[in-house]
Amino acid sequence: MGQDVDRRTFSRRDRQQYRAKVQRCLDVLALMLREHPFAHDEPMTGIEVELNLVGRDFEPSLTGADVLDAIGSSEFQSELGRWNLELNLPPRPLPGDQWRHLEHQLLDELAVARAKARDCGALLAVIGILPTLERRHLVPDALSPDQRYEMLNEQMLNARGEPIRLDIAGDDPSGKHGVEPEHLTADFDSIAPEAACTSMQLHLQVHPDSFAGYWNAAQCLAGVQLAVAANSPFLLGSRLWAETRVPLFEQSCDVRTPELRNQGVRPRVWFGERWITSILDLFSENGRYFPALMPVTEDTDPMAELHDGHVPGLDELRLHNGTIWRWNRPVYDVADGMPHVRIENRVLPAGPTPIDMVANALFFYGLLRELVEAERPLWSSMSFEAAEENFTTAARHGMEGPLYWPGSGWIRPDELVLRKLLPQAAQGLRRWGVSAEVSDRYLSVIERRCVNRRTGAAWQLDTVAALEARGADRHTALRGMLQRYLDSSAANEPVSDWPIPA
Repeated sequence: MGQDVDRRTFSRRDRQQYRAKVQRCLDVLALMLREHPFAHDEPMTGIEVELNLVGRDFEPSLTGADVLDAIGSSEFQSELGRWNLELNLPPRPLPGDQWRHLEHQLLDELAVARAKARDCGALLAVIGILPTLERRHLVPDALSPDQRYEMLNEQMLNARGEPIRLDIAGDDPSGKHGVEPEHLTADFDSIAPEAACTSMQLHLQVHPDSFAGYWNAAQCLAGVQLAVAANSPFLLGSRLWAETRVPLFEQSCDVRTPELRNQGVRPRVWFGERWITSILDLFSENGRYFPALMPVTEDTDPMAELHDGHVPGLDELRLHNGTIWRWNRPVYDVADGMPHVRIENRVLPAGPTPIDMVANALFFYGLLRELVEAERPLWSSMSFEAAEENFTTAARHGMEGPLYWPGSGWIRPDELVLRKLLPQAAQGLRRWGVSAEVSDRYLSVIERRCVNRRTGAAWQLDTVAALEARGADRHTALRGMLQRYLDSSAANEPVSDWPIPA
């Protein structure tokens, strides 16, 4: 959805032509995968972090445009909500100590953003869901004025034909507060609830021949990623899932009516339904299952471009892919005249700190490499349904929900990570050429998180419970928690070591 869109209305013929053009792009991609060289240099990674702005009252601050102007850097961009920003760091290789440098760069970039936000009367929050959001904040006027967001809002509401409905039944994600489950239901006349989801997105460029293995492995790991990194337990004042961002994103982007859901029509925020053998499987599913949201066609013929010796941009295929939010999304792109493919991992929330985010990333990249190069692929002994169930269980319960893992059966996530996955992640990072010093620094962050059984979500829950036990109401407790969160986040101490109010 980073592509600019300059249309507001579409005809029936536009949609028909767009479908044909997407199929043309698919045909060209299939030919390129058979015959055309793709980039296969050292493993390149990328990272995007979505951010929140709050005022001195810790409510969302609609100052995104002003803060962007003050920062004046192309690495920061607007996002869906006027209280959001997005930081896009340049691609970098995995080997050596590159990711130690990335932590420093994250610290520097966020420090600049914090300073410029302060100049605009705002504070920066790096968190999965801003806990002080209220229903009155999620209105059409809170959306960024960028034309692509206006069009996305219009097209999604038109496709749905009725308000966006949130219906999220929570429980006690930590399992230790002994309180009654809470339940959130609300209707909205815009896609503003989607802007409440702020994530960290990880990219990994791979060769097309190995893409299927990396995507399958990423699907296997999605539940583990969430279990050890959940950071979104509150939404609109309610205590819901450990990673409430998952059901929030699924429901706020759902253009299906209840009748279509009952028919089994696939959602646009999608885990998937099967292991794959080629990246083409995913793009083909996109074309078969999902109608266009923004059917903008270009005048170029990708097949003619390819025959003329040019690398086609496959614009319609890429735009369509940008309106289907898989948790592990395939990406086709062109850089320096060379096509490449990559996995975009969308599972993780933003925050709590740069060191936590880098740890989450390297834990993922290390395990990914180890699973792909295992003698027997994990997905050959694990059903796709089990991987999806792990994802949902981890989103709902964090470290408290047992996951299924081949060779271990049903096991608590922290035990699985400590006993089996941390050594595998370390081995995978060695295979990538990551220095031992870097690997030890960041995997120890994951280890302490599991030993202390404290994710960002667990810390938020414990802190709010402690403040409520002192007599604070939920509204006051959430603000007190967020104030402490911002201080600890800026200090870059791992969340596993953050104190809980006595």
